[in-house]
Amino acid sequence: MNAVGARTLADWLEFIARQHPDAIALGLERVRAVMLRMGIAIGCPVIAVAGTNGKGSVCATLESILRASGRRVGLYMSPHLLRYNERVRIDGREATDERLCASFAAVEQARDGTPLTYFEFGTLGAFWLFAQERLDALVLEVGLGGRLDAVNVLDADCAVITSVALDHVALLGDTREAIGGEKAGIFRAMRPAVVADPDPPSSVLREAERAGARPLLLGRDFGYRSQAEQWDYWGPGGKRSALAHPALRGASQLRNAAAALAALDALRVQLPVAMQDVRRGLAEVVLPGRFQVLPGRPQVILDVAHNPEAARSLAANLSAGGYAEDTIAVFGMLRDKDIAAVVQAVAPRFTRWHLASLGGPRGASASELARVLQVAGVAAPRREHATPAAAFAAARSEAGENDKIVAFGSFLTVAEVMQALATGSSGPGTHG
Repeated sequence: MNAVGARTLADWLEFIARQHPDAIALGLERVRAVMLRMGIAIGCPVIAVAGTNGKGSVCATLESILRASGRRVGLYMSPHLLRYNERVRIDGREATDERLCASFAAVEQARDGTPLTYFEFGTLGAFWLFAQERLDALVLEVGLGGRLDAVNVLDADCAVITSVALDHVALLGDTREAIGGEKAGIFRAMRPAVVADPDPPSSVLREAERAGARPLLLGRDFGYRSQAEQWDYWGPGGKRSALAHPALRGASQLRNAAAALAALDALRVQLPVAMQDVRRGLAEVVLPGRFQVLPGRPQVILDVAHNPEAARSLAANLSAGGYAEDTIAVFGMLRDKDIAAVVQAVAPRFTRWHLASLGGPRGASASELARVLQVAGVAAPRREHATPAAAFAAARSEAGENDKIVAFGSFLTVAEVMQALATGSSGPGTHG
């Protein structure tokens, strides 16, 4: 299939996946050159969010609060769970297949043979769509790192770093210092840089100074205080007290919400939000797959946790989530992730495991996961399955109504379980 023959979104996605020999090729020169030829201009404030974990939550919270204030917001996130359309939202709605196809056609017309990765192609397509809209604000999730990520071709009016931990070490470096420097590459001169990591690497602060950015640090320039039923935020725009806890669940969500509020404080001249906007936005924010607790029994929890920091957060959330007779893992990971560290972080929380093979060249097999559990000394019973859907069906068949089933380890794992639930192919159980 060539570009001219690309008619459906599936056709286009197959096409753009073949336009660069590498899945990841960091660097901005090619993307910037094509963007200039496309004539893309964004006429609204831009907030860029980088970090090892928490990026999606901060982006979704920003979108929710800004939309509650009556603004027309663009949102770009990755990866998607079930549909590519999830990556591009305008005014709260996913981009249609037709509009995404038009955006890819615009990129293809302008690139003139320039090789672009799947992510670069999609990012330029999203920017083209956003440029066609009368947006009041644009929220962008950085895909990988920051400095050399395609999203960084736009100069953000406010940059956010949520956390810095070890992930993608082959591309970003094997220390927090190296990774922090890469993520801080989204900072811009004289513009606010929100740092929500409670202990940021010194490289983040050095990069802020080098770039001439205006850093806003958690605990120094903004912060929060949690109480039993509510929480307080303070920052450059003042204090917001007696806030209800965000609709997103998990111990880290107050820090993510505080990061979002600090970014809005930093842009309060361009994007002022009232107290009722904050309250409504926090109450209505939705982000599937991030410690997502589904209704019904047995309780089903979906979490895309796929690195050690996210696994520690998952373990803490499970510990705080109340008693269950059995807590059953449905676990699938990519082999280029730190599987051993993830297992070490969560193993005490699970009484049995259902291990799932993931497809593709990066997917770890269930037998590989079993070996990691064995080396880690995990004594809990475990079974191996060909797919996450099969693992989930087996977990549901043995779970009692007072048990918990936790599907985690990869976006691919969570996506397949979500698909199984949507199609009713997840086996017996009382979940609705």
